[in-house]
Amino acid sequence: MPVLQEIKSQLAKLLATEDLVVEHRKVSTAQFDVHKRVLTLPMWESASNTVYDLLVGHEVGHALFTPDEDPPKGIPHSFINIVEDARIEKLMKRKYPGMHKTFFKGYNQMSDDDFFKITDEDVNEFNLADRANLYYKIGNFVDIEFSKEEMEIVRMIGDCETFEDVAKVAEELYKYCKKEVNNETQDIEAPKSQEQSSEEQEEQDSEESKPQGNIQDVPDDGEQDNSEQEVEPEVETADSLSNSIEQLAQTDGIETVYVEVPKVNLDTIIVSNDLVHRYVDAKFNHQQSIADEMNYEIFDEPDKEYIQFKRSAQKEVNYLVKEFECKKAADSYARATTSRTGVLDCTKLHTYKYNEDLFCKVTTLADGKNHGLVFMLDWSGSMQYTLLDTCKQMFNLLWFCKKVGIPFDVYAFTNEWSSHDLDFPHQVVDHYEKKENLLVVDNDFNLLNILTSKVSAKELEKQMINIWRHAYAFSRIYNAKYSWGRKMSLSGTPLNEALVSLHQILPKFQRENKLQKVQCVVLTDGEACPLNRHKLIKRYWENNAEFLGEARHDHWKTILRDRKTGNMYKFESGNFNGFSDVMLSNLKDNFPEVNFVGIRLLAPRDANNFLKLYYDHGEELIKLQNEWKKEKGFVIRESGYDAYFGLSCTALAQDVEFEVDEGASKAKIKSAFAKSLKTKKLNKKVLGEFISLVA
Repeated sequence: MPVLQEIKSQLAKLLATEDLVVEHRKVSTAQFDVHKRVLTLPMWESASNTVYDLLVGHEVGHALFTPDEDPPKGIPHSFINIVEDARIEKLMKRKYPGMHKTFFKGYNQMSDDDFFKITDEDVNEFNLADRANLYYKIGNFVDIEFSKEEMEIVRMIGDCETFEDVAKVAEELYKYCKKEVNNETQDIEAPKSQEQSSEEQEEQDSEESKPQGNIQDVPDDGEQDNSEQEVEPEVETADSLSNSIEQLAQTDGIETVYVEVPKVNLDTIIVSNDLVHRYVDAKFNHQQSIADEMNYEIFDEPDKEYIQFKRSAQKEVNYLVKEFECKKAADSYARATTSRTGVLDCTKLHTYKYNEDLFCKVTTLADGKNHGLVFMLDWSGSMQYTLLDTCKQMFNLLWFCKKVGIPFDVYAFTNEWSSHDLDFPHQVVDHYEKKENLLVVDNDFNLLNILTSKVSAKELEKQMINIWRHAYAFSRIYNAKYSWGRKMSLSGTPLNEALVSLHQILPKFQRENKLQKVQCVVLTDGEACPLNRHKLIKRYWENNAEFLGEARHDHWKTILRDRKTGNMYKFESGNFNGFSDVMLSNLKDNFPEVNFVGIRLLAPRDANNFLKLYYDHGEELIKLQNEWKKEKGFVIRESGYDAYFGLSCTALAQDVEFEVDEGASKAKIKSAFAKSLKTKKLNKKVLGEFISLVA
């Protein structure tokens, strides 16, 4: 049923041809908020597909053509609705000719199922309003008679084009029905006046023969008495239809909650590259100045390791550059087109008797696309001992990007920067305008722009050393000769907040760098908690005064709604990864030109449980389990990412160079070479995939 509701919601949006919000809720009748442009549809679970389409089309007709204004006074709403229903359905069929069939089949089924409760009834005994209502809904299936005078009003209903027309005709219809029902009442009461006794008649005659008094003697409320005796007409068929439709709706059970991604303010979320490194430089320079007084160097060990790693990584980076150029050229020629120039090829003239291809040809190579890289780095506490090896992976990618001219930005997601303002003030403000049912992004969430291609090569090198020093200190917390600033401390895992921010980061990055394709790499070692939603809460102790609070995520009743694309996403899984997968699916629908690559660092004991989040059983699970045993890595294609790599933390930490002693035997040389290749294989697996994506 949820699938059907999503389909019908899409149908409603398509028919409305606007950014209409469609919600299925446990309500008895459809509602349309003309100000918020929200169409609320009941969950018509017992309705057939045909009737469902009719009801959706009808309600969209109200959304499109019924104006936001007060109905005319003095006319019952039921009479206005009869005329308005006929008008909007006519306009819907005019706008969408295919709706003729939908309304015909839908009302046919309603007639067969006696939605109007007219079985065993003579419809021609109904008042004009009821008959007109039936005529414009099921008139193709029921014989309905009208007098000449009545037919004039019925035609007026069919001729309505505007709501002003509706108001005028509804008034005529109401007056006619009121006159009709009151005439019938008088006819019923007439025999009673003929049965008056002779005494009463004589008394009445004597009263009439008396001289008339002044006008003041006439009771003031004479006309009021007459009006009180008038009978108001009713539209029974409209009530019957409404009751029948209400019976189709499911009104009990858990109410569906629709949540949306907030549009965050990047100015408050992103801590600029300059600000991050000014803070880091201030902290490190202060510590070094103290050490200088004691003639002591605190950064010699991490900086030495950085230089060694950079030197060893250049071969791998150069290999990636060469592979990239080869794949790029191969792809370009694969998309090449060959065409005739219209110029004769003189070398082929001698073959004119048996060859028609005598013209020169030209090959046109398709232009390559400009690419960019956005890297989202997990800056959480669990990354403490793997962050240094993670940086090695990341630095390889960045050096490659720098060599081939691919722009990049690296963001570390954290909730610690804003928590420590004593030594380096940073104002904590709301990241967006908070509203009910928006996903919650905490004020203490930040993205640190730790590395960027916008700076010079010299400055980039300095910044990479800063990040390396942090990763080194985290992994050697008891042996490092220096400490990091409190604002750079490792935190929780605000991964989902980072995914929310990508809705603004990606188009901005793409626009500023004039890119056709973007690679977004998310690196983390764990799942993140689902985001709460904003909710209006009533304080019963304050006369039910409302305030905007928060409610926890309940996956079984929550649907993510995207007004831009019109898509809806149900949170099927209660696992933490299920929430992130939905957020990623939403991102991919919004940015089809972006490849989303996930890198998940795993302890050897966690790999099997992680795989079972995506595969319950089967050949694919066994295949990936064997891959893990053999290569300490695998690629998942069924997640929210385009490619989701599972990598062993221990494998990443290995860094074996091809080194042998002088005079070593062939067996030892072979063994050392194989060992070095095996340790580099995992790195090349990830980097090679990235190269394939960008090429």
